[in-house]
Amino acid sequence: MNRYYGFDLGDAESAVSRLGKKDVGMPEVLAVREAKSFVTAYAQLSSGELVIGESACYDTNATHRSLRFKSNFLTDPQSEKDVRRFASGVLAELYGDGNLVQGEDCCFYIGCPAGWDMAARERYRSIFESVGYPPARIVSESRAALISACQSKHFQVGYDIMSRPVLVVDIGSSTTDFAFIMGGHEVELQTAGEVRLGGGIMDELVLEESVRLSENPEAVRRALEGSAPWRSYCEFAARRLKEQYFSDEAYWRENDCRKTVRILTGGNPRLTLRLNADIADRVLNRGAKQLNGKSFREAFTQSLSQLKDKLGEHKPELLFLTGGVSKLPAIRQWCAAAFPDAVVITGAEPEFSVSRGLAWSGRIDEELRQFRQEVAELVDSSAVEQIVDRHIDDLYHRIVDAMVEPILRQVALPVFDRWRNDEIEKLSDIDGIVQKEIETWLHTDAAQALLVKPIAEWLKPVAYDVEEKTMPICVRHNVPYKAMSLNSYFSLSDIDIRIDARDVFAVEGFTWLINTIISIIVGLVCGGSGLAIISSGISGILVGAIVSLLILFLGKDRMQKLLMNLDIPAPMRKLVPRSHFEARIERMTEEVKNSFYSSLENEKNAEITSRLATEITQQIEQCLTKMAEIVEIPL
Repeated sequence: MNRYYGFDLGDAESAVSRLGKKDVGMPEVLAVREAKSFVTAYAQLSSGELVIGESACYDTNATHRSLRFKSNFLTDPQSEKDVRRFASGVLAELYGDGNLVQGEDCCFYIGCPAGWDMAARERYRSIFESVGYPPARIVSESRAALISACQSKHFQVGYDIMSRPVLVVDIGSSTTDFAFIMGGHEVELQTAGEVRLGGGIMDELVLEESVRLSENPEAVRRALEGSAPWRSYCEFAARRLKEQYFSDEAYWRENDCRKTVRILTGGNPRLTLRLNADIADRVLNRGAKQLNGKSFREAFTQSLSQLKDKLGEHKPELLFLTGGVSKLPAIRQWCAAAFPDAVVITGAEPEFSVSRGLAWSGRIDEELRQFRQEVAELVDSSAVEQIVDRHIDDLYHRIVDAMVEPILRQVALPVFDRWRNDEIEKLSDIDGIVQKEIETWLHTDAAQALLVKPIAEWLKPVAYDVEEKTMPICVRHNVPYKAMSLNSYFSLSDIDIRIDARDVFAVEGFTWLINTIISIIVGLVCGGSGLAIISSGISGILVGAIVSLLILFLGKDRMQKLLMNLDIPAPMRKLVPRSHFEARIERMTEEVKNSFYSSLENEKNAEITSRLATEITQQIEQCLTKMAEIVEIPL
């Protein structure tokens, strides 16, 4: 894509911004009908011409007109037709002014309230597609406002806001839209994210107050009731007066803020729109029928209170206000009172923050698409596998160091105790029992828990090597390095790499260890401990250390077979001291570890190592893919 357009179609006013692929700085806000912030209204003239913007509100040649239709999109089928006609008119203006060129490689990002579900967003998107817009995507307006704030860098809050809880309050003309951002991700609010409370209600109240205070209120009221276009025009004028007053409230409290309108219908009465401290107080604090008798202040603060309850313990640290009404000092005060621990900020040009954020969203999405594609290519290559292969022997050594002693103490020693207590009939039975017990133990949570520390230590150098591959990808696409930091990811997810102990210690690889354990017991039985418990009754067996050595080295010798299959009486077994077996186990621990290390050169264990490396590589690649998917906003 070469250019990205952001279309903030609001209920009262709209704006379109544009950002080039390589543009530096803020997106450009485009003028539509000579206005950067243009009225969301259209009129069908008797000539067949479609007019949009402010003139559509009062053009006397209109056969049909509509305004403030977006707020009814979810409930009124006519609203969909109105959106289609208005969108078509905006598209024609963009083409007519040369702000959009037929066939250019571009896309539109169009805003919607955060409370709209996916079905409503898709229905909305299809409208723009049907009238000929370039590829379009629908994005939450509140999220776009936050992106605008992050990208423009027009405020400094002293920390990375994308790692903090942020509440975005987008006060439009008909609704107030809430979005809670936690760690860069929008959290669905049970309030549906939308409250039917917007600046348009204040416009109506300013107009009502002005009519009430006019020289001939009845004449003005009749003229406005008899002419929808003129009522729309007067509301629009009241909106501009309200913005003028609240943009510098301190000044206008001491000066006259007013505008006179001649209504060219119903006797042409004159209406003076005005705002002063008393009127502003009534607009904010007087009960209104539009709010079921509540004042604007009461309705807004109640919404904040309900939202606070919904968020529970998840309190925002930053509260970002956007929308034209956000300039109102009272709004900031109400928000600060509701969330006293949050930093409350407002954009420099809140009326354009959404459209600019939408344009930025388009370019960010394209960068992220390319970023994820490069990550996928890295995953598909052999780069990660080669890194793991270089480090796999170190992992094997670390795991052997962590596991051998527990195997000897938690498996071999209990089996010895069972034989000593006459629970195992013959020494020859120990072979199968030890093998089975080792396999069972390797299934346990205790065995898996022993792997966490060696894996964590091993992963650090592996992660650094992988990051040498991911860091250049992040740089190319403006993604923070930490977004693809395996070390950071593992620390947050409590080691997301899992290894089955059985993959490291194949049961068949324990044959020599089992034989060694049995040989120790045989040696102790025959006097290897210095105490011969068998001195007669067994033909061909000599007592003492010489026989122990013969049994150890001859292996399949008939003498060992006889002893291995002999049911030694329980009292005699008790004569074999447990402490002697423990001592032999302790002395042989290092020998066992060294034997495991040397087995890495064995062809069979090479196959096990290869399988282990493959499984770890796949898990790391899955982590990289997952990390790439969750990256949303590069600051």
